[in-house]
Amino acid sequence: MVVETVAVAIWVMLPAYIPNNVAVLAGGGRPIDNGLTLEDGSRVLGDGKTWRGTAVGIAAGLVVALLLNRLNPFVGIPVGPFPVAAAVSLPAGALLGDILASFLKRRTGRERGASFPLVDQLDFVVVALVLTAIAATGWFLGTFTLPIVVAVFVLTPILHVSTNALAYAFGLKDEPW
Repeated sequence: MVVETVAVAIWVMLPAYIPNNVAVLAGGGRPIDNGLTLEDGSRVLGDGKTWRGTAVGIAAGLVVALLLNRLNPFVGIPVGPFPVAAAVSLPAGALLGDILASFLKRRTGRERGASFPLVDQLDFVVVALVLTAIAATGWFLGTFTLPIVVAVFVLTPILHVSTNALAYAFGLKDEPW
């Protein structure tokens, strides 16, 4: 039962897990905040949040959801297919969560790449889940049972720290968190 819960949790969150990684690889270009600063003199978001990274990240999450829909009959994960609303809201919510965390980091005096424990690991999950609950309510309620939500909140920090450490080791990130 635990193995199935973990498998379902990872499966349904893959469209939200992928976008931030893809955004790092595909990023660059014009920052979302266009270099604007607020009264405190700090950037609204910073150079790390770009339109290209956001667009490519959302597209990648959508493609992952559609691919999982095709693979599910062969794999047999006991969840229904991702409806389009969930296939878009999971990756869009993940990146919006990351953008909101960047805004919060700037407001609390943290520089780009600075560690922000728990916020760094769960920002994208919370917003992805909230946005998906709004956009695909029926699917969300049928999929994200309490055990699945608990598994997501336990597994995500572990996966987040692990993938960031790998990205750092491969020179894709400037910091290991």
